[in-house]
Amino acid sequence: MRNGTNLVITSAEASPSTEETTWSLTGAFIGFLSWLLALGIPFLIYGPNTLFFFLYTWPFFLALLPVAVIVGIALHSLLRGRLLFSCIATVLAVALMFGILFLWLMG
Repeated sequence: MRNGTNLVITSAEASPSTEETTWSLTGAFIGFLSWLLALGIPFLIYGPNTLFFFLYTWPFFLALLPVAVIVGIALHSLLRGRLLFSCIATVLAVALMFGILFLWLMG
């Protein structure tokens, strides 16, 4: 037999009384919807000829999809889950990213 002592495990810390909520799903949904909205803005400005422009540049705009989702998550959590403010901020940020990319590609 080996000499050993019994260890008594006690809970020194009480569990936190308030749970922290995560806003990742709502922020991701807002980011995706603002990406779709920003994708439609060039069609409103330039009409159906935008399809010919997107024919060769679609990878650039597709690459903005995960960026828009992450921006939505980040802004929604930074604004502490305020839905209206995070929607407005995310739509403005994603539209600005799309506008900068669109103007850069147009040359």
